Amino acid sequence: MLGKLPHRTLQSLSDKYGPIMSLRLGQVPAVVISSPEAMELFLKTNDAVFASRPKIQASEFFFYGSRGLAFSEYGPYWRNMRKLCTLHLLSVSKVESFEPLRREEVGVAVKTLERATAAREGLKRAIKKTSKAFDSVLEKIIEEHEEAIIMNSNTEKEREDFVDILLSLMHHSVDGQNYGIDRTNIKAILIDMIGGSLETSASTILWALSELLRHPQVMKTLQDELDTVIGTNQMVVKESDLSKLSYLEMVIKETLRLHPAGALVPRESTEDVNVTLDGNGYFIKKNTRVLINLWALGRDPKVWPNAEMFCPERFNNVTNKDRDFRGVECFEFIPFGSGRRGCPGMHLGLTTVKTVSAQLVHKFNWELPWGLSPNDLDMNERYGLSLPRAKNLYAMPTCRK
Repeated sequence: MLGKLPHRTLQSLSDKYGPIMSLRLGQVPAVVISSPEAMELFLKTNDAVFASRPKIQASEFFFYGSRGLAFSEYGPYWRNMRKLCTLHLLSVSKVESFEPLRREEVGVAVKTLERATAAREGLKRAIKKTSKAFDSVLEKIIEEHEEAIIMNSNTEKEREDFVDILLSLMHHSVDGQNYGIDRTNIKAILIDMIGGSLETSASTILWALSELLRHPQVMKTLQDELDTVIGTNQMVVKESDLSKLSYLEMVIKETLRLHPAGALVPRESTEDVNVTLDGNGYFIKKNTRVLINLWALGRDPKVWPNAEMFCPERFNNVTNKDRDFRGVECFEFIPFGSGRRGCPGMHLGLTTVKTVSAQLVHKFNWELPWGLSPNDLDMNERYGLSLPRAKNLYAMPTCRK
């Protein structure tokens, strides 16, 4: 009944029944939240009550019994895992330490596209994910790191990667903190890191490029900024340049408004609670599934004038309100969630998306194949973890220099 795009169906229902509405998903009671005022009630005022995640079969099967961070229930174990990831994997200093690796990978992508500009061949990517295949790959990676440690070939701190850090935390306490993790925890956390960074980042980059192809003037404005900040003789975008690229920031914000990396964010209440909105009281029972409809939030015409239009300038900080990525005070724009369960990998995700998007736009001019006009580009999405494009994006790059 909810169809193939439930975030759109639930938006239509919320227009009729209000920003806080209840329904049943089979035997599971659920509450759907669709306005910034309602989200503030659930993600700030009553954050502790709605900080848990529901147990679902997929998380038990693919995420090692929910022993990672993303799907574990709210409580001491989740707090321990979040602290581990925030301090040792996703801190600003740790993300910055991996800049050479990201630069190398972006360089590989650019070289691939340079070859494609000569061959004029489209690129198609298909990844088949199964828990057995992932486990086999992760075991091999962990074994290689363990062998490297034994052989003393990976002892330099600056060369440590996520696996080295997690193996170290498994065997030793850090600053008096013993995280009590084992091999399964390591694989579960690595799956969280992979699932939470690769697919969502790739999907966001594709949506950004799609919107830029549909709006040539926005593409030109962004390229002009890159030419000014980076220079026309320097085609490599460095992460240290990102803070100077204000229009790039607006483009990424507008992309995430229209195409959030997670359309429906699940929560679960850990106790009975009453919430009040616009004079109306709502009683939420313990263990109720809560769905935060970020897709509906980004297209709410009461919040966003011309909500369906791609307009990065709406995020110009000079205007009435600065909507940042964190959603601490403003719940009109929370692409990374908010409250206790907000995404701890926000800095890593934004760094990746901004760097790759800027590099692709600065290095190449892009055009649609087969004589398609920008208005012909199919912008439909399909439902999934990161709300990806329904159809592959085909575009032809030409080196700007």
